[in-house]
Amino acid sequence: MTRTKRFLTALLRTLLLLLVAAGGAVYFLLFNPPDATANGEDQFVEIEPGTSTRAIANKLAQAGVIRSPLGFLLLRTLHPRAKLQAGEYEFSGRPTLWQVFEKIRLGQVYYEEITIPEGSNRFDIAAVLEQSETITPDDFLAAAKDATSIYDLDPSAPSLEGYLFPSTYRLTARSTAKELCHMMTAEFRRQWAALHPLAGTDVHRVVTLASLVEKETAIPQERPLVAAVFTNRLALHMPLQCDPTTVYAALLDNRYRGVIHKSDLASTNAYNTYAHIGLPPGPIANPGAESLKAALHPATTDFLYFVAKGDGSGHHNFSRTLGEHKTAVSHFRQTAH
Repeated sequence: MTRTKRFLTALLRTLLLLLVAAGGAVYFLLFNPPDATANGEDQFVEIEPGTSTRAIANKLAQAGVIRSPLGFLLLRTLHPRAKLQAGEYEFSGRPTLWQVFEKIRLGQVYYEEITIPEGSNRFDIAAVLEQSETITPDDFLAAAKDATSIYDLDPSAPSLEGYLFPSTYRLTARSTAKELCHMMTAEFRRQWAALHPLAGTDVHRVVTLASLVEKETAIPQERPLVAAVFTNRLALHMPLQCDPTTVYAALLDNRYRGVIHKSDLASTNAYNTYAHIGLPPGPIANPGAESLKAALHPATTDFLYFVAKGDGSGHHNFSRTLGEHKTAVSHFRQTAH
C-alpha cells in the first residue's frame, strides 16, 4: 500500500470516527433525557410571547428539563420554520429533547379543567376545587365574597353568588381565584346578553329568582312554571316557602346537617323564605341559561303551589289552590310508600 493510500485510509477512518462521534453526540442531545428534573418533581416553564429561542433553551436548562441549551438550539436550526408557541408548559418524568421541542412547537400548554354543574352554589364550587392543583377552596370563597366586579349589573349583590356561571373552565398553574371568578362572571355576562333582556331589567331580582328555579327543578319544561309560581306568590305577598333557601340559610350559618330540620324552617336568617316574605337577599346558587330565561319569562298561569311527584322522574305537580295542593301532597306521599 502506497503512502498516499495509507494516508487516505487513515483520513477516512478519522472522518468516520468523527461522524460516528458527532452522530452519537446529536443522538445523546436529542433523545437522551436528563437524569431527572429538579427535585424529581414536575416542572412548569412559562414562555412569554416574543421570547427568543436562546432564552427558551436557557429556561428549559435552568429548570432541569433539558441537559443543555445547545441541543435545543441545534434542533431549532434544523427546523427553522417551526413556530415555538408561548404559554405555560408542564414537563413530567424524563422527556427527551425532541419531546420537549415538539411540545412547545405544537403548543401543548398546561391547563387543568374544572366543570361546575348548573345550580352549584359557591360552597359547591369550593368543594370541586378541593381536587384542584391550582386554586384552594378558601382562596376561591374569599374571592367570591367580593362582589365589586359585578356592581355595574347588580349594585346590591352581597357576593358573586348567582354570577359564577356554571360551565367548564381551564386553569393554568398560575391561575388565581380572582381570575377564575373573572372568567365565570365574564361567561355570565355573555349568557345574559344572549337572552336579550329589556333595558332596565332588574338583574338582581331575575338572577335571584332564577337561582330558586334552578334549585327546585331540573326539568326544562317545568322551569317557566316554577318561575310563575314564585312570581304569583310574590305578587300576593305570600311566603315563597322554598326549601333550597332554607338549606342555603343553614349553609351560611354553618349549621346545615344534610336534611332540613324544624329549627331550619324557624331560622330568622334573611335567606329563609319560610320566615320572610319576598325573595331572599340574593341568589342561592348559580343558575344556567334556561333558568335565567324562565325567570325573565315565567309561564302565564295562576299556579301557586307545586310538589314533587316522588316517582324518581324529577317532575312536579302544580296546583292553583291550597286544597288541590294538599290533595296532591297526600296522593304522592301514598304513591311513594
